[in-house]
Amino acid sequence: MTKERSLLVQRLGRIDYETALHVQKETEALVKTRQQPDTLLLLEHPHTLTIGRRGDNSSVLLAEDELKTRGVTVFETNRGGKVTYHGLGQLVGYPIINLSPDREDVHRYVRDLEEVLIRTMADFRIDAFRIEGLTGVHTSRGKVAAIGVHIARWVTTHGFALNVNTDLSYFDFIIACEGEPVTSMEELSGDVTDLSAVEDRLILNFADVFRMSTIPLSVQSVA
Repeated sequence: MTKERSLLVQRLGRIDYETALHVQKETEALVKTRQQPDTLLLLEHPHTLTIGRRGDNSSVLLAEDELKTRGVTVFETNRGGKVTYHGLGQLVGYPIINLSPDREDVHRYVRDLEEVLIRTMADFRIDAFRIEGLTGVHTSRGKVAAIGVHIARWVTTHGFALNVNTDLSYFDFIIACEGEPVTSMEELSGDVTDLSAVEDRLILNFADVFRMSTIPLSVQSVA
């Protein structure tokens, strides 16, 4: 029987995308060398567009100066997928975990992330599901969570973005990954949902799906 692994959860609050990339890189190095246990970073970004390995600037519909006027930054990343939006009211999760030796399967990892999000939606009485051939979590009114990951030597970076109370108008600035409509928990439930409450449920579901025990939650700010 595989020994249950530990999961360190760090709630970073609202931090910019560049800082989050730095934190991911540092955490990845520590997890790779077993100096730190598997780690789940939970945070919120200011308005940001990210372009994955399958995307390019043609999917960004506003000129650079217009984006700056609206306070939106753009980053090219090494995650999978095309273009997506990160912003206020969105819960972003970056699992930095070692899939070796017992979970060395990229497709299984992505499906497991989807399962974590689907269970979390169910906790808030939202019916969410997979669509065959697409990545992410969907509802009858559109995609509620995007997933884009990077895996090197079986250690994961990047992750998922769940629209909780997100201003969906910012998605009008891009052609999203597969061009499908997007939605949010707020739009689906008709009410604002506390981000920390969603984090609580997501942590429990992540530990359950990945068969991990959580280390007491740490609240960490990034200078």
